[in-house]
Amino acid sequence: MLPRNSHVRSQNSSRALQVEMDFEAVAKYSKLHAKPPGLTLQYGTAGFRTKAEDLDHTMFCMGLLAVLRSKKKKSTIGVMVTASHNPEEDNGVKLIDPLGEMLAPIWEEHATHLANAEEHELQGVLTDICQKEAVDLQQEAFIVIGRDTRSSSKKLSQSVIDGVSALGGQYQDYGLVTTPQLHYMVCCRNTHGSYGTATVEGYYQKLSKAFVELTMQATSQRDGHICLKVDCANGIGALKLKEMERYLPSCFVIHFSNDGTKGELNHQCGADFVKVHQKPPVGLEMKPGERCCSFDGDADRIVYYYNDPAGHFHLLDGDKIATLISTFLKELLVKAGQTLSFAVIQTAYANGSSTRYLEETMKVPVHCAKTGVKHLHHKAQEFDIGVYFEANGHGTVLFSKAAEQKIRYQAKEEKNNQKREAAKMLENTIDLINQTIGDAVSDMLVIEAILVLKNLTVQQWDSMYTDLPSRQLKVKVADRRVIDTTDAERRAVTPPGLQERIDELTQRFKLARAFVRPSGTEDIVRVYAEADTQENADKLAHEVSLAVYHIAGGVGEQPKAVV
Repeated sequence: MLPRNSHVRSQNSSRALQVEMDFEAVAKYSKLHAKPPGLTLQYGTAGFRTKAEDLDHTMFCMGLLAVLRSKKKKSTIGVMVTASHNPEEDNGVKLIDPLGEMLAPIWEEHATHLANAEEHELQGVLTDICQKEAVDLQQEAFIVIGRDTRSSSKKLSQSVIDGVSALGGQYQDYGLVTTPQLHYMVCCRNTHGSYGTATVEGYYQKLSKAFVELTMQATSQRDGHICLKVDCANGIGALKLKEMERYLPSCFVIHFSNDGTKGELNHQCGADFVKVHQKPPVGLEMKPGERCCSFDGDADRIVYYYNDPAGHFHLLDGDKIATLISTFLKELLVKAGQTLSFAVIQTAYANGSSTRYLEETMKVPVHCAKTGVKHLHHKAQEFDIGVYFEANGHGTVLFSKAAEQKIRYQAKEEKNNQKREAAKMLENTIDLINQTIGDAVSDMLVIEAILVLKNLTVQQWDSMYTDLPSRQLKVKVADRRVIDTTDAERRAVTPPGLQERIDELTQRFKLARAFVRPSGTEDIVRVYAEADTQENADKLAHEVSLAVYHIAGGVGEQPKAVV
């Protein structure tokens, strides 16, 4: 028999692909999920997000893509229907990779191509993805699906299920879950239970057990009483935290506000509102010194805050959280005698005071990554222990497998009592942290455990360092692509002269720093400035905004001074 040439092989593989993929089923289902005329979407860090009424076709396509990704990775893949801190009328979707991490960048491109394909183009795009990624269509696929509490989420998750079913994938619909809970489920399934049990109850049991064991090691628990006011943004976090309450010790008292019984999702409440507006959410009464926190709509972000006796509002954002957690971990590592590589990962938006405190006082290495959780996550993976938080309150701690094994072995076998106790606390901290993604519930429990163990009030935590006053502004430009950045977005490469002007302006103020970066979604440039006083931070931000306007093609009215 003569050997077949590559051209014939290519034709045959294409025919085989069409036989194996049920394009009739795809065509039949796709007619039920028509693409809105003219709609173009881009898969970003947060997946797809837009008005809920426009997402039916996109959700169907993400069900299709999840099946192909599952077949490619020979693993369970997650699909979460949520728009996080966006308004109620929006929705969105993102895919979750095998260990709970975000979708691989090349598959983000596939997601964009598939979502924007017209009905008659779907077959070609699906075939193209399969060929480029060498997807084995004989491989089984399993998808887990979750959704938030938006009124549109149930219908849209059914569109995902239709996509999964069209390509013969198996699925489990977890229904109403927080985004971090679905990430947890994916990781549990793909680690065959070693990370935890892939149920909501398994999640509650793992975290609550670690919390109880960790706080039992406190030498002075005040009166052992924990009281916390939690703003749940009228989102899924309220439902799930209420379910979890019965797993927590009775001394942990949670007072819920914006729990979804009245009020609109993310409206004047939630972590994003509190961070941006620097004030408490509606519906939460604060007495001086009371410890309060806010989740965002899908419970993957958290910020803390309190009022001082003079009635001034104090925000403890992602920088403060990272500092508290990394200080705690550093102290335990020293006590345990562990020589593991350890670092805190920040973005350019991290307050300069937090960076100085970590580097100069705590002697903790700090690295800067580009804005976006996926960049922080990847950088954190370079260390045995990597702590990362965005200033907005999204973050977690990653432990390498080697570090985890060393800590667990020491917690069990160490002969020195002090070292063994420190290792045991590290072990419980590992189990308390959701390493797959920022998790408001998990982060809250970690913070509360540390405050108990270190016998700290929220004011004492806040006083570790004082934030430099800062200001963020936006400048409309004709084309955001004229700005290119380097050094983890801290310096502008183009247009010529812009960075030199920013440097010149920064030198006029004490403890000053400023940078600009283009938005990922619209033609605006984001400006950040900090200085020794709020007045100087405001002046610097305004001057830099004017520089952007004049050098980078500003449109409309030129920026006005901050009032």
